[in-house]
Amino acid sequence: MSVVRTRMAPSPTGEYHIGHIRTVLYNYALAKKNQGQFIIRIEDTDQERLVPGAVQRILNIIRQYGFDWDEGPDKEGKFGPYVQSERLDIYQDYVQKLIDGGFAYRCFCTKDDLEQMRAEQREKGLAKTMYDGRCRKLSENEVQKNIKQGKSFVVRLKVPADGTVKFSDVVYGELEFDTNEIDDTVLLKSDGYPTYHLAVVVDDHLMEITHILRGNDWLPSTPKHILLYSAFGWKPPVYVHLPNLKEQGENKKLSKRFGSVYAEEFLKEGYLVEALLNFLMFLGWNPGGDKEIYSLDEFIEDFSLERIHKTDLVAFDREKLLWLNGYYIRNMDNDKLFEEVVAWAKKYDVKLPDGSFTADYKEEVIGLIKERMKKLSEYSALVHYFYTDPTLNKKLLSKYAKSPARTAEILQGFYETFSVLPEDEWRVENIEGAAHDFVEKNGFKNKEAFMTLRIAVTGEEATPPIFDILKVLGKERSLERIKKALKD
Repeated sequence: MSVVRTRMAPSPTGEYHIGHIRTVLYNYALAKKNQGQFIIRIEDTDQERLVPGAVQRILNIIRQYGFDWDEGPDKEGKFGPYVQSERLDIYQDYVQKLIDGGFAYRCFCTKDDLEQMRAEQREKGLAKTMYDGRCRKLSENEVQKNIKQGKSFVVRLKVPADGTVKFSDVVYGELEFDTNEIDDTVLLKSDGYPTYHLAVVVDDHLMEITHILRGNDWLPSTPKHILLYSAFGWKPPVYVHLPNLKEQGENKKLSKRFGSVYAEEFLKEGYLVEALLNFLMFLGWNPGGDKEIYSLDEFIEDFSLERIHKTDLVAFDREKLLWLNGYYIRNMDNDKLFEEVVAWAKKYDVKLPDGSFTADYKEEVIGLIKERMKKLSEYSALVHYFYTDPTLNKKLLSKYAKSPARTAEILQGFYETFSVLPEDEWRVENIEGAAHDFVEKNGFKNKEAFMTLRIAVTGEEATPPIFDILKVLGKERSLERIKKALKD
């Protein structure tokens, strides 16, 4: 078997989609599993839709997700250049070969001509509009005359009539297409730039790409590519068309109406790369067992094309992603998790409420709240009362004791109970024991007493265990907050 070479060929026309990261993942895994090469190629032939700076942003986001490439626009190999706009002479040569071989032709139809043609086809009730091939009939003399007159033209693929195109796809098996349903697609635009169809075939062949893994929305285009491979006399690569991503419970592709869709957005929200990759692994592939937690290295080891799902769309379960991210957070060492939070905050210019406290204190705090934390972006909301005194809501403070007087009685009792507890005995078990003794002796209910204490100290109803919080805050700060609550 030849060396496996896969590629990802992003178009710099906007932000990089999370679905593209899934495709990168599968291409990368196949190459690395087989000790092959993974290539990045920039497909920038659609000059009208180019977005300034998009190339670098795309390369950056692919790297942020943990991938590197063996060849690419910033890592030259023997098959470069790896940017299509730098390969225009190559495409011109191959277009001429197609014309000379009778597999393509120049088309001089104007935009008005094409619109009139489509309108006439719609009036006839045709299911879809297609180019009618009128310029296929031009003689060589007519073609040269038009060129001398300076008429603008494109080059089209000459699709044979009344034939079939057959090819095999790893996921879909043997496929067959009627050539009468295939348009004479444009290969070279009037500005001299190739279309996707020409460039992708020429580049994949010249760069010795062995496997094409891409979304199944490209499946209808594959017959055109097979025709081009045949025209050039080249062997096609192995085709693997992957299911596209859809919203959970919907039959449509990912939509911003439901949440983030771009790869950068998920990182900005506070998702971990490891969790995102683990989640994406299962969007179109399954190991055939119960294992759900995979590192990238483990995925590469287990990945196989045969286990890719044969389905048009696979559900992007946002709740599952959130759960998985929480799992990775809970299983991360406290110091490592805090480093992740700090790096995330720095990157996205988020101010953290961590003040001038020691590293040990910060790690202790994050250890308490990480069970409740599902995204890095939730950190500040979960830890704020460890770093700054809470703003108390009087109504909330008296919610569980039912009256301000009973609330004050409870808080005064806790204040006196904790005041006599020695500083060197300020440990969770001692704080909890003293608190329970006070509550029991004075006939308070656990819920009214401890919820009142919790709100006085944190300003929140839902927190980690209150005695753990008191221990981390320390005796002095805990008493100060109870005293402040009594005054308020």
